[in-house]
Amino acid sequence: MTFLNKSLNKTPAGVLASVLRVALGVIFVYAAWLKLHEPWALFAMAIDSYQVLPAWAVEVVARALPWFELLLGTLLIAGVWRKPATIAASLLLALFFGLMVRAMAKGMQIDCGCFGPGERLSWTTLLRDGALLASSVFVTTMALRSARGTGQVTCPT
Repeated sequence: MTFLNKSLNKTPAGVLASVLRVALGVIFVYAAWLKLHEPWALFAMAIDSYQVLPAWAVEVVARALPWFELLLGTLLIAGVWRKPATIAASLLLALFFGLMVRAMAKGMQIDCGCFGPGERLSWTTLLRDGALLASSVFVTTMALRSARGTGQVTCPT
């Protein structure tokens, strides 16, 4: 398990990528923790308000997503399986961001569901999630370059 990638940290971009990877991991763990400490039905209501999933899928996502976020955050913090973890984080954040943009474009007045119940979807949440997505894409790009450039195996050793 590697907390910080030694070859990446030789450059300012590498240091930034490592710091952002850990920060993203902490954010995912925090979001998961907040959702797991509330009844899953509250999170399900936030998911359902986006009006994109059938009822059965809303329940599955509401029960599973916080655990996936917890796992993903832990992997990002630990620096293991860096390539798949950063790709998963970027894809998940892109999905969240796309759903939020769609909801804003439709004029929906809903909770974003980002950090549990009670946070209204707004331009501020859109800006925050856009920044998280941009950070994640940068971290993913750096992880892919590192894995390709050094012949590094992306699984833990």
